[in-house]
Amino acid sequence: MSDRRLKVFYEVARVLSFTKAAETLNMTQPAVTFQVRQLEEYFNTRLFDRTHNRVSLTDAGQCVLEYAEQIFQLYGDLDDVIKELTGDTSGTLTLGASTTIAEYILPELLGGFTTAFPDMKLKLDVSNTEGIVSMIENNNIDLGVVEGPVNNKNLEVEVCHLDQLVVVLRPDHALAKQDSITLEQLMPYPFICREEGSGTLEVILDYLVIQGFQRDSLNITLELGSPESIKGAVELGLGLSIASIATVEKELSLKKLAAIPLDPPLIRPFFFVRQRQKFKQRAMDDLLNFARGFCNQSDAKE
Repeated sequence: MSDRRLKVFYEVARVLSFTKAAETLNMTQPAVTFQVRQLEEYFNTRLFDRTHNRVSLTDAGQCVLEYAEQIFQLYGDLDDVIKELTGDTSGTLTLGASTTIAEYILPELLGGFTTAFPDMKLKLDVSNTEGIVSMIENNNIDLGVVEGPVNNKNLEVEVCHLDQLVVVLRPDHALAKQDSITLEQLMPYPFICREEGSGTLEVILDYLVIQGFQRDSLNITLELGSPESIKGAVELGLGLSIASIATVEKELSLKKLAAIPLDPPLIRPFFFVRQRQKFKQRAMDDLLNFARGFCNQSDAKE
């Protein structure tokens, strides 16, 4: 069986779209269709249903998808084993990060790593904490860096950085001149938060409970999908928020926003997350050791 056909099938099955798969694979749509048709002829059965402009897997297609994931995982493990035996640290690692970390913390780390290890390529997938943990569980990425708690006991979880969350508000807000802000002072004001599944939101809700409040105590008026959109809404006076101090450094320097610590302070850890049983290639060890050193230096500066 042609490995190419299986890879093309896998991409179509992953996104359930021949058009999107063609874009990802840098192929024409007819070429993608041809490869899938070849695979269907090999198995003598349809792998996709194409009705009403929608693509879905048949039972046979679902079966092929499950085996394809295992086959590609074995290919990856084989490649890792050979590289370990030969001492080769070249190749590609896929790193996944939740939104805050990817936008405000990782760029400097990734730049330093690629300078130190020029033969190593890094790919970055961005999602919220829930999405990154799911990618790790499904072996879609090698290492995750997340800002929320990880409950899967089968994953290897390691604290990598301590981050302070602060109240973010306009400089002319009634609370902006205070040295610190309690939850009681926060409650009456419109609150802007991240979407469900966000690590930042989960940390805030856990903080509420620890301080003796209900998880629905905040006056939430907007749920937005990124730190940038939240900052924009706060600047417009639509409410205040709680966010990582790392996300507002530019706005603080320009005096577009103010950041006030919570009382008591809200400090959360960032975590490295990876599979316990995944083969530890030397490149992964190099990345982890470099990232640990980077995080230690960042914490020391703060």
